[in-house]
Amino acid sequence: MKKEIVISAKSVEEAVALAVEELGAPSADKIEYTVLEEAKKGFLGIGATDAKISASYTCGGEARAIAFVEKLLADMNIEAEMTVSEGENGETKIAINGEGASVLIGHHGDTLDSLQYLANLAANKRVDGKKEEYVKISVDVEGYRAKREQTLRALARRMAAKVQKYKKSVMLEPMNPYERRIIHSEIQNIKGVSTNSIGSENNRKIVIFLEAENH
Repeated sequence: MKKEIVISAKSVEEAVALAVEELGAPSADKIEYTVLEEAKKGFLGIGATDAKISASYTCGGEARAIAFVEKLLADMNIEAEMTVSEGENGETKIAINGEGASVLIGHHGDTLDSLQYLANLAANKRVDGKKEEYVKISVDVEGYRAKREQTLRALARRMAAKVQKYKKSVMLEPMNPYERRIIHSEIQNIKGVSTNSIGSENNRKIVIFLEAENH
């Protein structure tokens, strides 16, 4: 969870120290802050104004996930920029961009999915034996997920056209739940065809077929 405050003090340094205390951060280097107003001494004490800063601190599960990804990048000597934002469904989105970061994607996103899984484990581990509020972490590298979604939707449309043309069902390669949802979603928009999933969870495949009335 990200906490944000605006705080004033006689100097920026004092304001930062107060922000660290109020946000519950372990140290000043763990918070992000922007100086809104510098302190002014005034003349003979007249017209003096305090410094004002806007400060934020990401704590709890999000902080653990971010720390995990940062350490992974450092251990793998990957120079990349990591940005954190809030997703549409309330999840915390971690985006990684930089030279060499693509190694974290893997074949059809396999490595990226594993990284995301581990980041979620880090975020939701028990602290002092207590379970905190569940946090959902989404990890992306070089905008891969959006590109992959476009590829999968195009694949769904091509295969649906093939099913309609040859009147035969088509089975796709095994996909993870996230990718299967994209295929199912796209096929729902195409009249006359439908989908089904078969196989075990680790080898689950989508079948695209003609709806009964179109046989």
